Amino acid sequence: MRTTLIILMTMLVLCLLLTACAPGSAEFKPKPAGFFWGFWHGAIAPVSIVWHFFNHKIRIYETNNSGIWYDIGFFLAVAGCFGGASCSNRRRRRD
Repeated sequence: MRTTLIILMTMLVLCLLLTACAPGSAEFKPKPAGFFWGFWHGAIAPVSIVWHFFNHKIRIYETNNSGIWYDIGFFLAVAGCFGGASCSNRRRRRD
């Protein structure tokens, strides 16, 4: 019983952490989001997609961003966390 409670509390805390700074949440009105926010938004993109079904104000990509640096951070996180060259299943042939 105690283990189940600890697991549930951990999952709740992780969900809150992952959704705390989602893109499109009107947090970046005074100044645009930069490289590290782009990286964070790319890393939580799957959570943002699911959250968007319940709250249409939440987006996957922050529209108020600093330009190329936000894009680079977003791309690095998406490519590094959810694909990219590290997820290929190629096997090397032995000659």
